[in-house]
Amino acid sequence: MEDDMSETANPQGDPQRIITDGMPTQLPDMDPAETQEWVDSLDAVVEHHGRERARYLMLRLLERSREAGVGVPALRSTDYINTIPPSREPDFPGDEDIERRIRAYVRWNAAVMVTRAQRPGVGVGGHIATYASAASLYEVGFNHFFRGREHEGGGDQLFIQGHGSPGIYSRAFLEGRLTTEELDLFRQESQPGGLSSYPHPRLMPEFWEFPTVSMGLGSLGSIYQARFNRYLHNRGFSDTSQQRVWAFVGDGEMDEPEAQGALTVAAREELDNLVWVVNCNLQRLDGPVRGNGKIIQELESLFRGAGWNVIKVVWGRKWDQLLSLDVNGALVERMNNTPDGQFQTYTTKDGDYIREHFFNSPELKRILGESGLTEADLPVLDRGGHDYRKVYAAYKAATEHTGQPTVILAKTIKGWTLGPDFEARNATHQMKKLTRKALKGFRDRIGLDIPDSELEGDLPPYHHPGKDSEEVEYLMERRAELGGPIPTRKVQYQGIDLPEHDAYGELKKGSGKSEVATTMAFVRLLKDLFKHPELGPRIVPIIPDEARTFGMDTMFSTEKIYSPHGQNYESVDKAMLLSYQEATDGQILHEGITEAGSMASFAAVGSSYATHGQPMLPIYIFYSMFGFQRTADSIWQAADQRSRGFLIGATAGRTTLNGEGLQHQDGHSPLYALTNPAVEAFDPSFAFEVATITEAGINRMFGDEPEDVIYYVTVYNEPTTQPAIPEGLDEEEILDGIYRYATYEDERSHRVQLLSSGSAMKETLRAQQMLGEEWDVAADIWSVPGWVQLHRDGVDCMTTNRDHPTAEPRVPLMTRKLEASRGGPFIAVTDYQKALPGLVEPFVPGRFAILGTDGFGRSDTREALRRIFRIDAESIVVAALYELSLAGEVKAELAAEAIERYGIDPDLRVWDELHTHR
Repeated sequence: MEDDMSETANPQGDPQRIITDGMPTQLPDMDPAETQEWVDSLDAVVEHHGRERARYLMLRLLERSREAGVGVPALRSTDYINTIPPSREPDFPGDEDIERRIRAYVRWNAAVMVTRAQRPGVGVGGHIATYASAASLYEVGFNHFFRGREHEGGGDQLFIQGHGSPGIYSRAFLEGRLTTEELDLFRQESQPGGLSSYPHPRLMPEFWEFPTVSMGLGSLGSIYQARFNRYLHNRGFSDTSQQRVWAFVGDGEMDEPEAQGALTVAAREELDNLVWVVNCNLQRLDGPVRGNGKIIQELESLFRGAGWNVIKVVWGRKWDQLLSLDVNGALVERMNNTPDGQFQTYTTKDGDYIREHFFNSPELKRILGESGLTEADLPVLDRGGHDYRKVYAAYKAATEHTGQPTVILAKTIKGWTLGPDFEARNATHQMKKLTRKALKGFRDRIGLDIPDSELEGDLPPYHHPGKDSEEVEYLMERRAELGGPIPTRKVQYQGIDLPEHDAYGELKKGSGKSEVATTMAFVRLLKDLFKHPELGPRIVPIIPDEARTFGMDTMFSTEKIYSPHGQNYESVDKAMLLSYQEATDGQILHEGITEAGSMASFAAVGSSYATHGQPMLPIYIFYSMFGFQRTADSIWQAADQRSRGFLIGATAGRTTLNGEGLQHQDGHSPLYALTNPAVEAFDPSFAFEVATITEAGINRMFGDEPEDVIYYVTVYNEPTTQPAIPEGLDEEEILDGIYRYATYEDERSHRVQLLSSGSAMKETLRAQQMLGEEWDVAADIWSVPGWVQLHRDGVDCMTTNRDHPTAEPRVPLMTRKLEASRGGPFIAVTDYQKALPGLVEPFVPGRFAILGTDGFGRSDTREALRRIFRIDAESIVVAALYELSLAGEVKAELAAEAIERYGIDPDLRVWDELHTHR
């Protein structure tokens, strides 16, 4: 095993050369004679007592140096034994026998629930083995540590491992929170009272708080939740000083980049309100996590290197006697050198095999012989994660540790107690039902008094000892002392006063002769909203980086950047008006270059109305191509968590962020937004639309009947003259998603209808003038900020009509609006893929042509890009003339003339590069 003081021979074989990893060996030696004495002493120990004794002494000295605060770097990895020795274990405060019986009931009902869900006619099954391995980890927490919402210090927040949900439902059944009928609706969410497969607040909004089953995202979210709790405390909104975040993570799940990516954030922010429990059952979904390695040792190095406090719970109490007899380290060495794949095999073998393959050296045979253990004892030598006392000691140490987050690496067996067909088998993840024989063995293993006759049918029974039983009374007393049931989700907050309609009026006046980008317009609106006494302090700007790009650096000196440490340096731009300023009560979450972390903050802030009773408004602004493209799964998680807030996709559109190219030019984020039912997506063209949409979103999220909705708004950094809101325009039309913005009033021989949004509007307006002045065609301009909403409305109408065939048909909003047009073909122009306007094509009452930006981006000027993708004004004119020719109103030669006049290359293709050569 390697550690920070490992000895390695140099290439010439010099055994005296000590290579230390990161140790300060180059400092001047103030007392060479004393140093030589220490080196000689070490040499003497190696020579006379062996390397193991020398290694022990060095480890003991390192431990002592840390206790004395000498400042020696910590070891990356320690022996494959428990961090807390038996001599330092606290007394277990509970009744272990009663808690064992409670655990048996929970185990049984969890497995039976999944088995019954596999019955004929249902056949949905579920996951059994994960909770079986983690039952003790949860039960120690529920009985002694997890605080409910009624606790005087506030409730803890649990991020449950997704596949462990059956056990949580089973415990809620014992508590009287769920009925047998509801247990029988596991994974049947379409039924009233159905239980969701995994933790889903969107489906069970009074039970679950945090969705976790998108692997890695739950653990990432727990870090930013713990960090947000500190943020709320430091800003004076809520006293979260006694609250703790517990996250249960699988060892296989730790392979996810999201699970590892923010570990240093937790250490840097000193989140000692955060505890991770990694269920190290040594198995992924299909086999061992590290068959040839040791995942606990690997994770220990990872977490220690990231600055976490690490507690290993490897062995249960039955190993204590064996280890006490290990006078020369032979047993520890065998533990250190045995790979996980072999430990998995030992779990499935009998005592003879374990004796033959593990206790097979003279020293190990001596230890086993003196212990008094027999072959019958060996297969049940317990893992630490199944031992209440070991787990309790780890949890207690974690809650008392300060200055660092803590991770508990608990070794367990997947499928523990479920019988030989389940325990440590590679296929346990896919096994969703216990056979009658397995049920009987499971019953006997956990000691339940259920007669064989009750196990003969197709539906094994649930078991509840009765609400007046000793076990349930004990369970309920423990939960009452800790503050009530958990997990539970309750929305308890008083509404807040919201800005009046006039507060959004500045952007609706237009910019006069000045050119203002919609990004800057939104930032200007945000500054106005900061001034509101109720809403202003509750706005939480979230910026991954490049706030200056979005013009948000003006907020640094006023709202300030949140840091738990304040600002311990003199900023390089201190003398400037827009200086970079950090503060413990700063309002801005400036996350650095981490879209995943920013989305985790968004979810925590956006669900604060439920988790803390504090309505907060996250406004996360980002380069649009780094939003939905990179973190769509995190946005789904936020939606499941019922978060509310604004996602601002800045510099959106495929031709707007010129200079980036390829995948970095967003031509598709509204299509991603369509996939998320909780997201309302808008692509506004004008500042007044931005103001109207923002006001509507805030009122929906925090009004009299608040909705759990997320607004995705695309904005642009291309300056243009912002018009005032058209006189007489009903702002509800903007929210409808389409309205007629401008009509070409002069009479012309022909007419077309141009539909546009976002940055494409500027070119569309220019095309309107060109058509009228050069080609005798009048064009009406329709602003369509809500392509996604119009599509959803149309689909809903179609579905309603199909389901009610004899009723008066509903007419889609898109159809009703465009039927009021003054004729001509309809032409849509956006800075996105053609599929975006294509969403509404079934609802357009006439011929519909679409111009868009399919294909890879290009690093070129905006003008060149718009010509390449055929969305510049000249290309719009050609499209209009062509559509008129198809309608028989003009000759096709007119469109050809326009192509030649404007120098358009008719053979240039961008979107079809990969297909033209097939």
